[in-house]
Amino acid sequence: MPTSARSKGEQLVRQLRDSLGDALRERVVGPSADEKTAQIMEAPGERWFGMDRPIRVVHSDATMFIGGLRALLVQALHPLAMAGVAQHSDFRNDPWGRLQRTADFLAATTFGPAELAKATIARINHVHSFVHGTTTDGVPYSARDPHLLRWVHVVEAESFLSAYQRYGSRKLTQAERDGYVEDMARIASELGVTAPPRSERALRDQLNMFRSELRSTAESREAVRYLLLEPPLEYPARAAYGVLAAATIATLPRWSRPLLQLPYLPLTERAVLRPLGHAVTSAFRWITQPTSPFQRAADDIDTRA
Repeated sequence: MPTSARSKGEQLVRQLRDSLGDALRERVVGPSADEKTAQIMEAPGERWFGMDRPIRVVHSDATMFIGGLRALLVQALHPLAMAGVAQHSDFRNDPWGRLQRTADFLAATTFGPAELAKATIARINHVHSFVHGTTTDGVPYSARDPHLLRWVHVVEAESFLSAYQRYGSRKLTQAERDGYVEDMARIASELGVTAPPRSERALRDQLNMFRSELRSTAESREAVRYLLLEPPLEYPARAAYGVLAAATIATLPRWSRPLLQLPYLPLTERAVLRPLGHAVTSAFRWITQPTSPFQRAADDIDTRA
């Protein structure tokens, strides 16, 4: 192929990648993505986590899409936590707004200046003070309940870590996995979680402590149906989301499948779903790498390694 034709083809590929990356970034970060990038990534000030910390490696990877979806599915199994979401969240009418707020929280606490991280935590704690009520069974709940805060935290940390270990660009060592849980404990403590886990083993132990409290409810079944079968996407994008959802299912704990009413098919998952997971995360990595503010953190880690 002539050099000029090859260069033109490469330029078209880059333009396509940048266009897809900008569209995805606007969905996840919001329309003011550049402003948020400057505020979080480029603002001066001391950070909670150094460039070489495991939390930056995990949270800058495309596997966060799978980890986030996995966390939502598992968290839905706790009736008190799910009641709070069902009664106080507008996730069905504004799913992208909820996703953007979650992305803002993760970016601010992982990559932003300490002052921004503290302000973000304070805002979340303030909002949580208004989230309380009773379940359909008459059981009271509160988003400030340390027990429920622990549930949300351990599921998120275990989901992000599991997704990265399954589909990440490289495997974390045991020391790095423990380091990730230690990093997440810093954020959890600020949110009001008492004695959060600080090692991978402690994380798994604390997650297992909740299993007797979990069950399938009308609210959890509705959440699973919405997240897996009725995503707020146009039909062309649903195919890619379907692959993402299938890859997510392959990471779910075996004990969660009956409660989520999802089958466990180990041969299919190893032969089909896991390869699909690697493919879709590689595609997201390729699309978002040039424009993602999180990738800058990963680049900094590689530069200083």
